[in-house]
Amino acid sequence: MLKINTPVVSVDWLLENMNQPNLVILDGTMKNVTWEKNEFEKSNKSIPNARFIDIKNTFSDTTSLFPNTMLSVEDFQEQAQLIGIKKDTAIVVYDTIGIYTSPRIWWMFKSMGHHNIAVLDGGFPEWISKCFPTEIESEFKGERGDFIADYNRNYFTNKNDILNIISNNNKTIIDARSEDRFHGTKSEPREGLRCGHIPTSLNVHYNDLLSNGRLKSNKDLQHVFKEKLQKEDSVVFSCGSGITACILALGAEVSGFKNSSVYDGSWTEWGSLHELPIEN
Repeated sequence: MLKINTPVVSVDWLLENMNQPNLVILDGTMKNVTWEKNEFEKSNKSIPNARFIDIKNTFSDTTSLFPNTMLSVEDFQEQAQLIGIKKDTAIVVYDTIGIYTSPRIWWMFKSMGHHNIAVLDGGFPEWISKCFPTEIESEFKGERGDFIADYNRNYFTNKNDILNIISNNNKTIIDARSEDRFHGTKSEPREGLRCGHIPTSLNVHYNDLLSNGRLKSNKDLQHVFKEKLQKEDSVVFSCGSGITACILALGAEVSGFKNSSVYDGSWTEWGSLHELPIEN
């Protein structure tokens, strides 16, 4: 049985391991993300045997006031089983931008106790650049999986946790949004949100970790994080709506920073609740 021991795998590795019996490839593309260039979204092509995992409508709590909110343990387990995930499944997840939404899937499964999972470095664009095989995407109609969720609360942080961090200065908060959004000099893409950032937070744009849709080298990633963190620091990553914060969580893990959490509500929650403090 295939066991994945690294948070990121290459397209060459995936091609070599595609016939492993316990491997499941997930397409974690978020459809209609209008502020990101995504030339492959409308192509209807996928990596062979990939199963679509719908972050927006199925793997998020659509009853929440805020987008991309993490599912309950029971609902996550149910949805994972419906796409055929088993206890021993080795998962490789990709998206059609490169590395954008796939780390969110990686982080959610890890929070539910499933660590046999990796992000495909460079995603579908990298796969296409190597002229590797594709097929027309199709709905998964296989058997139900036996995945069992075992939630670890340490993977996600809520607004009350953030208020406690601000008061006690006991963790570092890093915001993955662009510098102009962080400082409030550019309007938020979601209507009605205040501009600025969480008090005490630092800024590392998620694009600082990427080069042509792939993660930068370990050396470069370590350089990015060492400017903000010590290896022993506990850190919470935030962003606009809990998606690109997971890119920072991925980069941090690859470069050896282990004490990470993601603020699930991120700025969509914080910026909309006027009783919460902000800075510019």
